Amino acid sequence: MGYGLLAGAIAAEIFATTSMKYSEGFSRLWPSLLTGVGYVVSFALLAQALKTLQIGTAYAIWSGVGTAVVALIGYLLLGESLSVAKIAGIALIIAGVVVLNLGGAH
Repeated sequence: MGYGLLAGAIAAEIFATTSMKYSEGFSRLWPSLLTGVGYVVSFALLAQALKTLQIGTAYAIWSGVGTAVVALIGYLLLGESLSVAKIAGIALIIAGVVVLNLGGAH
């Protein structure tokens, strides 16, 4: 149950962050509203997930997966560059999440 809520929190965070890009500095109404709603949903689901998951592990997964996926969305959909350094950074984020999960799994 906790990991399902966490997955929903991650999806909402990714949606909100992507919407923020389209809000153009919160100057466009609908993307701005979608950003706010996405973050509220994300935090609400994360809070529920924390009832059963360890905070360090859950937050690492939430922020790490969100960061990696948003970077990929930037590359695939928004025409952003993807350098060797960015790929290495994403790989390190994923490795860190894996290590945290292995070290704190119960």
